[in-house]
Amino acid sequence: MTLTESDKLELKREITDTIKKEVIAFVNTHGGTIYIGIDDDGTIVGIDDLDGAMLAVGNMLRDAVHPDVMMFVDIHPKVIDESPIMCIKIAEGTNKPYYLKKYGLKPSGVYVRQGSASVQASSEQIRQMIKKSDGDIYEDNISLNQELSFNKTEVVFQANNLKFTSLQQQTLGLLTPNGAYTNLALLLSDQCPFSVKVAVFRGNDQTKFQDRREFSGALFAQLEDCFDFLKLNNPLTARFSGLYRSDEMAYPDNTIREALLNCIVHRDYSFSTDSFISIYQNRMEFTSIGGLLPGVHKDDIMLGLSVCRNKKLADVFYRLDLIEAYGTGLLKIQNAYKDKDVAPEIIVATNSFKVILPSLTYRQ
Repeated sequence: MTLTESDKLELKREITDTIKKEVIAFVNTHGGTIYIGIDDDGTIVGIDDLDGAMLAVGNMLRDAVHPDVMMFVDIHPKVIDESPIMCIKIAEGTNKPYYLKKYGLKPSGVYVRQGSASVQASSEQIRQMIKKSDGDIYEDNISLNQELSFNKTEVVFQANNLKFTSLQQQTLGLLTPNGAYTNLALLLSDQCPFSVKVAVFRGNDQTKFQDRREFSGALFAQLEDCFDFLKLNNPLTARFSGLYRSDEMAYPDNTIREALLNCIVHRDYSFSTDSFISIYQNRMEFTSIGGLLPGVHKDDIMLGLSVCRNKKLADVFYRLDLIEAYGTGLLKIQNAYKDKDVAPEIIVATNSFKVILPSLTYRQ
């Protein structure tokens, strides 16, 4: 009997550390078989302690591969040409990508089968596997970065007398049942790759640039730091009527807060572009990435209808009393301008959403 390596078959003379990547490659692709005790050229060499070898391989895979791959692996003895060998049959997995715990969800930890070789998966292949396994909801997908810290988020939870244990993280959707961090965890982590950019202009267009800031880190850090900066651009203006003075803010109380929360909570994080805020003398513009969800129109949101894109992220903000209920933020902004001479404007495009707050104190 002569065996030849292929996209479905791998031959190993003896147990080596590379068996782990071979199993991962098969389970991440279309399944396959590994024979241990057969040389690369098909020569049968056999295994002396077959029972001990099978136990060692099983323990190796349980300890090194994540998620648990053993439900797709069948390790059993086989006799070929009167020599005992080990047969490892691997079925295609349903919870891809499978990876080496040591390296995580990086090309160095994820393998696929190409022809008769097991090769590192590309970042794009890893993303596609996650998308097929988890669906198209960004916050539910497994984060490519599994080395996350939550210093800022832990402080915020503690300040609100809420726990941030592993159990709580799983309940909120930051951790999968298998213990992997989701993209929701990525957004709330100190390693969050997104940011909010703010530009300040001296006039009513972008001709005269005055200042620029970028706020990064966990979304809570972005929210707090950006809000503090925006408050500096909402000064009080004194007006006099005879002997009496009245102070008026450029933007009604809480409108900046609600527009910023809308920008952070409802943006589409599947786009790599950052949100940005532009401040002019006569207005403040909040532009977030991602248009309205299918079936929702501008008239609907003006009436308070909200179909939330990031439901679990919104739930976290709700638990922390940062938002009250879906769809109320824009209504609050409208009501704040109810008796004013100017009104806020909402612009919806295919892949963006803009809230424009007009200044109450601007005079031409």
